[in-house]
This record gives sequence, C-alpha cells and structure tokens, in this order.
Amino acid sequence: MVTRTSNAALFAAQPGETAHHRTTRVLQCSAALVAAGLVLTACGSSDGDGSGQTGTTSFEGRGPITYVAGKDTSGTVQPVLDRWNKLHPKEKVTFIELPTDADAQRQQMIQNAETKSDAYTVLSLDVVWTSEFAAHQWIDKVPEKQFPLDKMLKPVVETGKYRGGLYTVPAGSDGGLLYYRTDLLKKAGVSEPPTTWAQMKADCAKVKKLPEAKGVSCYAGQFQKYEGLNVNFSEAVNSAGGTVTDANGKPDVDTAAAKKGLDFLVDSVKDGTIPKEALTYQEEESRQAFQDGKLVFLRNWPYVYSLAEKSKVAGKFAVAPLPGLNGPGSSSLGGHNLALSSFAKNKATALDFMKFYTSEESASTFLKDASLAPPYAALYDDAALTKQYPYLPVLKESIQRAVPRPRVVQYGDVTAAIQREAYAAVTGTKSSTQALKDLQEELQKSTEQ
Repeated sequence: MVTRTSNAALFAAQPGETAHHRTTRVLQCSAALVAAGLVLTACGSSDGDGSGQTGTTSFEGRGPITYVAGKDTSGTVQPVLDRWNKLHPKEKVTFIELPTDADAQRQQMIQNAETKSDAYTVLSLDVVWTSEFAAHQWIDKVPEKQFPLDKMLKPVVETGKYRGGLYTVPAGSDGGLLYYRTDLLKKAGVSEPPTTWAQMKADCAKVKKLPEAKGVSCYAGQFQKYEGLNVNFSEAVNSAGGTVTDANGKPDVDTAAAKKGLDFLVDSVKDGTIPKEALTYQEEESRQAFQDGKLVFLRNWPYVYSLAEKSKVAGKFAVAPLPGLNGPGSSSLGGHNLALSSFAKNKATALDFMKFYTSEESASTFLKDASLAPPYAALYDDAALTKQYPYLPVLKESIQRAVPRPRVVQYGDVTAAIQREAYAAVTGTKSSTQALKDLQEELQKSTEQ
C-alpha cells in the first residue's frame, strides 16, 4: 500500500535545506518514483512515530509548555503539574485554566487555533471534540505505540481516533451516575435504587411524605442551555431506545422512541419531579444542590463522589446506574483526552508530558484524589480500590454501556441545535413533537455540510 501525499508535502523545505538543494531533491525523488511507477510518499519526510503511519509532524523542541483545561474544581491538577515541574525544571508546564462551561472552553481553544497561536500547547478536549479538531488540523496526530492503549477500556480509546489515526489520548473517562439519598429512601421504606423513571418518581413520592423531606425536590441533572443539556437529552433519548445519530453521524431523532425520552424530561419539569431551578443547573450547581440536601436523586459525573463525601450528605448517599424507560439507562460517554496543538512549540516536551499525564500512575492519583474515572481497566478491578471506592463497579458498567454523543466534524453546529431544541421543549416554548422535527431538519443540514 502506497501512502499519497500532496505536492505541498513534496515541495516543503526540510530543516536546514537551501532552495537549490530542495529543488534537486524534489527532481530526484520525482524521477525515481515516476520511473518506479509509484505515487509520491513525501521523500525525506516522516513523523517516525513507529506506528506505520506517515505524516509531517515533527516532535521536536524542548522547553516550557502550557496545559490548557477547564477550571480545576477538584484542586488535583496543579499538584500533578508540580510533580512534573520538579522532575523537569527546564521544561516546566504552566496551567492555563479556562471557564467551567464546556462550550466556553471549546470556543477559546478554537479561537487560539484559528489565529495559529502557540500560546496553547497541550489541550484537554472533551472526548466528542476529537473529530472536529482533527479535521480542521488544529491538533496533531500522535504516535499510537508510545501510549499503553491496550491497557485502557476500548470505548475510551475509540474516542481518541479520527480516520484511523490517534489524535487524542485518554486522560480520564466519564460515565453518568445516579446519586441518591440512602437515608431518605430507607426511611420511606425503599430498599433499592430505581432502575426505571417510573420507579424513581414513585420513590420520590414516598420520600416527600417524610417530615424531614420538606422542601426537598426529586431529581436534577444539567438542564441549562449548554453542553450538559446535550448530554442529558442524549441520555434520555438513548435510555428510551432511541438514537440521536448513528455510528456514521446520520441523525434519527424524529422518532417515537426519541419522543419518549424527551417527554421524560418535559413531563418531569411539568409535574415538579425536576424543579424549575434545575433549568439553570450546570454540573456544579446541581452538585451543590444535592450536597445541600435539596435533592433525592442527582444525575452527575463521578467527580461528585469525593466532594459529596466532604459535605452534609456524607455517609447518606450512594450511586447506581442511570434509570431508563424500561430498565437501566445509557449514559453519554464523557471524559477528557489530551491533544497536542498543531501550532505549539516544544513538541518533544509536550509528547513526554502527555505520556506522564495520561499514565496509569496519574490516573490512579486522579481517582484517589478527585473520583475521576480512569481510562485503565485494571483500576476498576483492583480489590483494594473497590473497597475504598465502592462506586467503581457501577462506574465501569456505566462507561461500558455508554453511548457517545454525535462524533461529527461539525460538532459545534450539532450541539448548538440540540441545546436549542431540547431547551425549547423543557421550557415549554415548543412541543416535544415539534422540537424533534425541527431538530431532525437542523441536524441533517449540519451533518451534510
């Protein structure tokens, strides 16, 4: 198999090469390859990644770099960076914190890329941004064989791939969990967490009869008009047997199954199962509401576990798989992967830092200090860890059952459309039927571009 490259790759000057030497090289390569009847494969240019892939990325240069990610609400990132900086005093990494809002993070990273700025080196990308950033050549393909992908959960590894190449490396996975108040359910005579939406509502009705449940609402997720609403909407649709987009990115939301999923959210707001204030919740607002004792049930990520253990509900909660229409539901596959900006300097340092940050040792640290879901399979099966973190088996099940959000190049347009139409439905400005019909049309336009 011969790899095709562009004329631009052929005529690109090599490091230290004069114009005369470049012309000579091009003519020699062209003549030799034409004589052999081959297609040009970028003479003298290879990324040397050991994966059998060719390209133009050169992982050269050592020195200071930056690590760019959303705000570290857990307080665990800087200590890991400090450990790197102590080991590499001449190649220090500076943490650039972006807003907690995922949409704002993505926008700032795109703005940096569009200006071809070298201010950002290593990026922490939401797993669903891989295709978009890779297709626009904002991030470099990285050498697969230099990372222990065979030790990671397969669904997690797949989030880093684009057209067969590895563009992002799993740093942490994520699966949605149902947090629930064990003390309140026990007093209400409920011994097991719900597996269906109907059971959850019935359990809430029993809890609300308790004197100590005065002012407590039933359920919340993340329903503000931002990326979290896309996550919650997708989970509702998938948990009712529907599909947002198929494996090829083709939309399929104007269906009876998708309507059942959206109707769960819409009807829950109408009947008070989901409190009105939850329409303003992102991850942190919903976490705080649960920790303050305002909710019986909460859909959120595993990072909440360690923080809730330090709150007023410590020892009074547990986690379970998300409920669905007829049984356990499906989480949206979450998590963050590391990517290398195409415009960065000191890429040799950056690649080494990515290996350090995504190592099993670092994953174990993030698990122990911040309840962050590790990409490594072995950590979920470690008896000592499971005893210390009893939610691990539930989390592993959540990740393995998880469904990716749309993996499409035009991700910004797709998520904006989902957020717009889902929010219109849950706030009552559109019917579920009309919102899904309009969403189907919008997604078809976006994915056909």
